[in-house]
Amino acid sequence: MSSLFSPFQLRDLLFRNRVFVSPMCQYSADQGVAGPWHMVHYGSRAVGGAGLVMFEATAVSPEGRISPNDLGLWNDEQTGALKPVVEFIKVHGAVPGIQLAHAGRKASTALPWLGGNALNPVAGGWEPVAPSSLPFSPEHLTPHALTTKEIEDTVEDFVDAAQRALDAGFEVVEVHMAHGYLLHEFLSPLSNQRSDTFGGSLENRMRLPILVTQAVRDVWPGHLPIFVRISATDWVENGWDLQQSIQLSRKLKDIGVDLIDCSSGGLLPLVDIPVEPGFQVPFATAIRNEADIATGAVGLITEPEQAEQIIKSNQADVVLLARQLLRDPYWPLHAARSLKADVHWPHQYQRARL
Repeated sequence: MSSLFSPFQLRDLLFRNRVFVSPMCQYSADQGVAGPWHMVHYGSRAVGGAGLVMFEATAVSPEGRISPNDLGLWNDEQTGALKPVVEFIKVHGAVPGIQLAHAGRKASTALPWLGGNALNPVAGGWEPVAPSSLPFSPEHLTPHALTTKEIEDTVEDFVDAAQRALDAGFEVVEVHMAHGYLLHEFLSPLSNQRSDTFGGSLENRMRLPILVTQAVRDVWPGHLPIFVRISATDWVENGWDLQQSIQLSRKLKDIGVDLIDCSSGGLLPLVDIPVEPGFQVPFATAIRNEADIATGAVGLITEPEQAEQIIKSNQADVVLLARQLLRDPYWPLHAARSLKADVHWPHQYQRARL
């Protein structure tokens, strides 16, 4: 039997296989509200055979958006718009998950296909927030350093969004601590220069990410899992690194996190990253072994045999595919055929199975 297409269980939730859709921003919402694009995009990945369909980075507050067109979960209209998409995914055998995020200092930018430039308030943008008043790059807006009260409000924003995610029918929630967004900004000493209890030592820099995760765990049902996505390294000397990631992962396990989704980078622009097939898999392996927690491997995983080997050799528990599932929503069905695994095809597509 294929290891990649073996079932995987976390808490009471059973995934039909270990091919997970990685969260990928679509920048296609109107005032944070999902529309037809989201039904077709996410629905097709469920029909295509993925075990988990993880929705994109979904802002917990208006100022937490990367762009004005990000998906959001800060009001009931947004919750209602997601319900039919979530139900469609369940009907077709996949588990629906959602990544909750705050963009921090990387907020208030134009759509990528319109250049991705910073948007000031006159152009429809807003003032970003961050642990410290350090812009992501010279071209980005300078953020406002969060006050203690604003930090407390941010925790509540994550809690409220998690509750709305549950109301919408999601079965997995992922806290986004990666790619240079707000919680990653608190973790890294390169972006967090605070002198209060949220900055300085590793314990202090981890404080807000752990508070957010604990608060989400408290409102998320005990029978359902929580994931956390991290950047295992900043790829820069004296930044966030794998050893700190292992320590964070141990603490996250202790408060009820079930899987660490292991990515990297994103904190600083123009960083030299040694990109090649599977280049982030060793992070998933190290955290799995050293923190004794389930992990997901992500990053240039494109071939069925490559994904199969990652799972079979216990380098990670699941693989998360991003661009490959943009190229081919039905990659899991094609991979199963390549690996001679017997998987379900939708009745409507049976004529194409052989």
